[in-house]
Amino acid sequence: MCKDIMDMEKLDRPREKLMRYGPEKLSDNELLAILLRTGTKDRNVLDMAGDILTVFRKENLTNAGFESLKDHPGLGPVKACEIVAAFELGKRFFTGKKTSIYLKPRDVWEELRDLREHKKEHFVTFYLDTRNQEIKRDIVSIGTLNYNLVHPREVFEPAVRNLAAGIILAHNHPSGCLEPSDEDLSLTKRLVQAGKLLGIEVLDHVIVTKEGFASFKQKNLM
Repeated sequence: MCKDIMDMEKLDRPREKLMRYGPEKLSDNELLAILLRTGTKDRNVLDMAGDILTVFRKENLTNAGFESLKDHPGLGPVKACEIVAAFELGKRFFTGKKTSIYLKPRDVWEELRDLREHKKEHFVTFYLDTRNQEIKRDIVSIGTLNYNLVHPREVFEPAVRNLAAGIILAHNHPSGCLEPSDEDLSLTKRLVQAGKLLGIEVLDHVIVTKEGFASFKQKNLM
């Protein structure tokens, strides 16, 4: 059994997975393991992270104090301080966060500056409430230069879990072409149909490139 992250296969290490795929693709155990960095002589860091989440539960861990954490087996004062500090910082940023409102395709294009010049297709979903305010967003899939495999389950599971009223789909075209492919049209149709069954409206699908954007809704393609 591996005792710390550095003993694991490189592609399985939480830190490398985060750098490659983004934090959205990591489990709660993996995210906490990044904070912990190392396990103990008896337990690897992922097992220890899972044990902490079980003992404190997700809701209680965010409010756990230094005293209760430092006495948990394998933590100690240094790691306890790091966990408390991480959650406190998150609370402060979240409290002051202004929620984005998405009404136009340009809003999506502006928000996806970081994807415009990627060499691979990234498929993103914005999960919105009844006022079109962002609840969260996910990179659902990372594909190749001109192809992306997306399953409706990956799109709508977070929507159901986060009580989203609607979603906006978006993906980049590394080629710079703003015309949707046959695969884009087919996928959009499938997702719109799935959304109707679940009562979650697909509001738009936006293709983004370095130079501009194209809206399926504006082009009457959905």
